Amino acid sequence: MNTLIAIIGLGVLCLLFEILNLRKALIPITVLGLLGVLGLTISEFNTPGSYYSNMIMVNKFSVAFSSLFIVLTIFLVTLSHNFYENHPTKLSDYVAIKVFLLSGAVAMVSFGNLAMFFLGIEVLSISLYILAASSRMNLKSNEAGMKYFLMGSFASGIILFGICMIYGAMGTFDVVEISELSRSAELPVWFPIGIILLTIGMFFKIAAVPFHFWAPDVYEGSPALTTATMSTLAKVVAMATLFKLLTAMNAEISYQYQIVVVIVSIASMTVGNIMALKQANVKRMLAFSGISHAGFMLMTLLSATTSASSLLYYATAYSLAGIAAFAVILYVCKNQDNEDIANFHGLGKTNPLLAAVLTGALLSMAGIPVFAGFFAKLNLFSQTIQAGYLVLVIAAVINSIISVGYYFKLILAMYTKEPSENRTATPILIYGVAVIAILLNLAIGLFPSLVMDLLG
Repeated sequence: MNTLIAIIGLGVLCLLFEILNLRKALIPITVLGLLGVLGLTISEFNTPGSYYSNMIMVNKFSVAFSSLFIVLTIFLVTLSHNFYENHPTKLSDYVAIKVFLLSGAVAMVSFGNLAMFFLGIEVLSISLYILAASSRMNLKSNEAGMKYFLMGSFASGIILFGICMIYGAMGTFDVVEISELSRSAELPVWFPIGIILLTIGMFFKIAAVPFHFWAPDVYEGSPALTTATMSTLAKVVAMATLFKLLTAMNAEISYQYQIVVVIVSIASMTVGNIMALKQANVKRMLAFSGISHAGFMLMTLLSATTSASSLLYYATAYSLAGIAAFAVILYVCKNQDNEDIANFHGLGKTNPLLAAVLTGALLSMAGIPVFAGFFAKLNLFSQTIQAGYLVLVIAAVINSIISVGYYFKLILAMYTKEPSENRTATPILIYGVAVIAILLNLAIGLFPSLVMDLLG
């Protein structure tokens, strides 16, 4: 609970910095504030509790995921310095929105009441709508914001309808009471219908097939830093929330429901990977890659009782690789009109360090050993086989092999083509974020227990 209050206070402080004209201190103070919030969050790890009549529930799951979200936000805020340097008057607005977005993310994994869950998802979504359309003079950004707003509004409506159905069946929004009532022999038919509607709404938020159509256009049209936020933070938040919804409400996943999850998972992996093979725009390619990763993360729902740590590990590995990749993309495409692969030609010769970081991030996403992505997939596959879904694992392995194709297309462009331009700038913050993110990815790849044992 203290975490939420501290984050909102920090967001208000960011806005005050603009009024007081202290823009230069904004990013350092925000990062220090977020580090303080991270310490505050971790201190609650072994002290579970509930606040405000169960509206907020603090437990190991919520603390572990909140800590991951705060770390990702620190990276995103640090990258803001270089990204918004041509718009200094807007800096505090964008940083404040990212901090408020974090408060929505924390509320989404700490809810003990469906009303709190909905509040969290709306705070997160509205922040992303604004960020997607934040490049006002760019037609593609306007289109991205509009598309995301329309599709997101429908998804929120479906989620709200699902919550109404659950309330109609159970007579309460309280998750603990719903969990106890769901064990009764005779459940009203509205309860499973409500769970299905909630799931559909959350499938949209994680961009799972067939609710993925908005993702490529929105990712491509949004400013690059917003795309980084959506593809790492927002996706991981939505997946963790869906997992918590189904486990906290004791929604005993029926066999039919599991089959639907298997189909959606395979479809997301396959459609995402095959469409990514055809892309020349790197942001669009990573959008389809994100759809395939959503398919992998959905596998955790099939053994929900045991796979909280697997989801945390996969989410951490994926999002750290994503942050590292986007840091390099921000550097390479800074003054370009697009994010085409042609911009990356010869990066291995002009900037070997960032080329190595991007290569590491892509190899982690592809699931190549040493990097955390490999161990995350390995762990996920072994759990899914134990749950009895060998077909899904076979499909996942095939898709992992397909994904190597488009990741290597970018890697080969960096090392085998002649440089398209000579880059001399050395933005320290972009270097720092890229290197730290990939080193963290390597560290949890070499020592998986650092993350796996948190929820074990």
